[in-house]
Amino acid sequence: MAVSLTLATPPASAAGMTTASVEEARLDRVAPQEILKRSGFDSLAPEFAGALAGADSFAEAERTVVRYGSGLWRRAVDRAQGRESAGGDLSRDDDRPLYWSRLALTRELRSWKPGFGITEKGRTRLLDRLERSSRGQDSIRYPAGKGVKRILLTGFDPFTLDRDVRISNPSGATALALDGTWLRTADGSLARVETAVFPVRWADFADGTVERTLRPHLPEVDLFTTVSQGRPGRFDIERTNGAWRGGFPDNENLSRTETVPVAHPATQPQWTSTSLPYAAITAASTGRFPVYDNTSVTELPAGADTPVVRPDGPTPGSVARAGGGGDYLSNEIAYRATLLRDRLGLTRLPGGHVHTPVLQFGAGNTDPATGGVTDPEFVRNRLDIIAQVRAIVAVAAAPQESFAHPSS
Repeated sequence: MAVSLTLATPPASAAGMTTASVEEARLDRVAPQEILKRSGFDSLAPEFAGALAGADSFAEAERTVVRYGSGLWRRAVDRAQGRESAGGDLSRDDDRPLYWSRLALTRELRSWKPGFGITEKGRTRLLDRLERSSRGQDSIRYPAGKGVKRILLTGFDPFTLDRDVRISNPSGATALALDGTWLRTADGSLARVETAVFPVRWADFADGTVERTLRPHLPEVDLFTTVSQGRPGRFDIERTNGAWRGGFPDNENLSRTETVPVAHPATQPQWTSTSLPYAAITAASTGRFPVYDNTSVTELPAGADTPVVRPDGPTPGSVARAGGGGDYLSNEIAYRATLLRDRLGLTRLPGGHVHTPVLQFGAGNTDPATGGVTDPEFVRNRLDIIAQVRAIVAVAAAPQESFAHPSS
């Protein structure tokens, strides 16, 4: 995630009750409302509010929350993959209706006042169920039997929305486009892809959302890749991930500068490494954007207190200050996923992080104050990035002598 530092502001209350979160407060801006209307997703929040109002018990409310959350995820996937009426003139590949609709639902849930009463803990549980179900995190399912490869891919929400509230994230769009799809790998094998999307929030990562989602599935997959938006005009296969949070504000305008918080910190390494076949990926023709094997990191050398950029990876005994993918949540998801791989003993499982190009608006539509929410070049760029991620995954999932999974 390519970012520049701005001042953080205090968050809304975690449980909120009647106070919208920082993310939810952006809903009332013109662009999010236009995105919801032009995608046909603008009716979901009022429907959800009505269903919640009819719930006469916590159990019924929880069923309602999961039904709408999973329904939102499925509707966004179906729209992206052409199985649902477009419901407006936004292109199907757009990930933003999912993001803004989820926030519209969480805002309704946060302000809901049931007749039977609800505790802060209960509301927090409902918000968690809505988050997980609307992100595809609890619906990852692979077909049984042999002969099919299993691929797990993750994306992210849009971010830096105070800079430009129109922003889309091509990694989230890729997750919607590929969820539940089949592809042919570079060696002709058939593979099933399952996906999930993660928030751009430090607190969720500290609470273990990545591990909770990935842990049940890593032992059964043949490949995993976390995906996020990186630098303009290029893909990067990130060779090394660092155990450091660099402080850039998240979507709640919260900042964290610290060692990545994980379970069992006494055994936490400063660095983890990709096991994706980076040489094969960078050598393959996968699309119009160049793909690089990014080996650079920023470290504190052993015994030193001044950061040093190392183009060829970390030196022995050094302390992480940035992985190849930086020091934001894209680096952190890569660090967490590969650390989980290692702690589960899946040493031969291919996995790592792919940074996509920045999704750019077309010439003449770059000013967030005057620009439109979409344009033909913007759509073309997103479609090309999605197609190239799919091609990269197809190359990565082919058998590689160095990274062959035991079940392959």
